[in-house]
Amino acid sequence: MKQLSYSRPRFIEALIHITGWAIVFGFPFLMMARSGFTITWIDYLRHGSIVPLSFLIVFYANYFFLIPRYLFEGNIKKYILLNMALIIAVAAGVHLWQEYAFQTHLREGGERGGRHMGPPKWIFLLRDIFSMILTVGLSAAIKMSSRWRQMDAARREAEKSRAEAELKNLRNQLNPHFLLNTLNNIYALIAFDTDKAQSAVQELSRLLRHVLYDNQQNFVTLDKEMDFIRNYIALMRIRLSSNVTVETRIDIRPDSRTEIAPLIFISLIENAFKHGISPTEPSFIRIRFSESPEEIRCEITNSHHPKSQADKSGSGIGLEQVLKRLELTYPGRYDWKHGISENGKEYYSILAIKS
Repeated sequence: MKQLSYSRPRFIEALIHITGWAIVFGFPFLMMARSGFTITWIDYLRHGSIVPLSFLIVFYANYFFLIPRYLFEGNIKKYILLNMALIIAVAAGVHLWQEYAFQTHLREGGERGGRHMGPPKWIFLLRDIFSMILTVGLSAAIKMSSRWRQMDAARREAEKSRAEAELKNLRNQLNPHFLLNTLNNIYALIAFDTDKAQSAVQELSRLLRHVLYDNQQNFVTLDKEMDFIRNYIALMRIRLSSNVTVETRIDIRPDSRTEIAPLIFISLIENAFKHGISPTEPSFIRIRFSESPEEIRCEITNSHHPKSQADKSGSGIGLEQVLKRLELTYPGRYDWKHGISENGKEYYSILAIKS
C-alpha cells in the first residue's frame, strides 16, 4: 500500500511534465497553423524544435543536477555561475544552429549570398537568454515545491510515528494504573468478605482479557468497550456499602460497531469510584453513556467529598492520561467539561467525542 501511495504522485508528476513539454514543443505548429502557413516535420526539426529543446536542456540540467547538488546544498554562488555558463553555451549553440539552418535553407532554395532580414540577431539572442533565465526560475520553483511536499510528508509521518509511540506508552502506563486500583479493591475485600473477593477475582479475569488483548489495538467496537465498563462497574459495586447509590444508564446498541479508543473512559469512572464515595456520608455515582450519529457521550456525576490535607491519595495521573490520549487520538474532535458544581456538592465529567 505504501508503494502504491508513493508511486501515484510520481506518476502524476511525470504526466504533468510530459503534458507541459508537449504544449511547449507543439506551440510552433499551433502558431504556424493560425497564421495560415504549413510546416513539414523536416522544417520543424530544423527550425522550430531547437528553441524548445534548449529550454528542455536548461530545465532538466537544473532539475536533476544543479538544484539538488548546489542550490539545496547552499552553494548559491556556484549555482549561479554554472547556470550562467550553461545558458551562454546553450544560447550560443542555438544561435549557431539557427545560422546553419538558415544557410542550408538558402542553398536548398538555390539562393546565394542571402542576408538575414529583420531585427538584428543579438535581439533574438537576448530573447533566448532571457527565456532560459525564466526556465531556470521555473525549474527551481517546481523542484523546491516538490522538495517542500516531500519534507512536509516526512514531517507528518514522523509526527504520526511519534504520536503512535506516545499513545502506546500511555496505554502501557494505563494498564498498571488500572490494575493497581483494582487489586487494592480486592485486597480490601479479602479482609472482611472472602466470597466477594473470589467473585471480584473472576470479574477481574474478564477485565484483564479486554485490557491485555483489545487494549493493544488502536480502536475497538463500542459494544465491546461497554461490556468492559459494565464488568468494571460490577466489580466496583462488590465493595460498596449500603449508603452508596450507583446509577448506570447505557444507551448504546448491543451490536454497535462504532469504533472507539480502548479504555478512554475508564479513568473517568475510576475517578468517580475513588473520590466520589465517603465511608461515613451518603454518596452517589451516576454514569450515563449515549450514542448518536454526531457523537459518543459520557456523563458522570458523583458526590463531592473534599479530601483533607493529610489525604495524599490520587495523584491525578489517570485524568492527565485521558487528556493526553484525547489530544493524540481525537484532536479537535472532542469536548470535555469537568469540575465541581456551584454548590460544591457534586463533581461532574462530561466527555463528548465527535463521530
